[in-house]
Amino acid sequence: MVKYMKISELQRKDVININDGKIVGRIIDAVINENDGSLEALVLDKSKYIKSLFSADGEVKINFSQIRKIGTDVILIDI
Repeated sequence: MVKYMKISELQRKDVININDGKIVGRIIDAVINENDGSLEALVLDKSKYIKSLFSADGEVKINFSQIRKIGTDVILIDI
């Protein structure tokens, strides 16, 4: 049986950096490969912590390869 998840379900999860345990932000969009339909990246609305570290820009792109685990409540990423 194939399991799937809607983007709206992903948007309800906190995205946590596994290196420091801090909330990175919430998913606001997804980047889909036009050729094969695969998920390439998630676009996050950055938390205050990430904004102060990286830039004043309000979004950050997380490549699919940086996602370590999608749980019932959180998404763990390695950045």
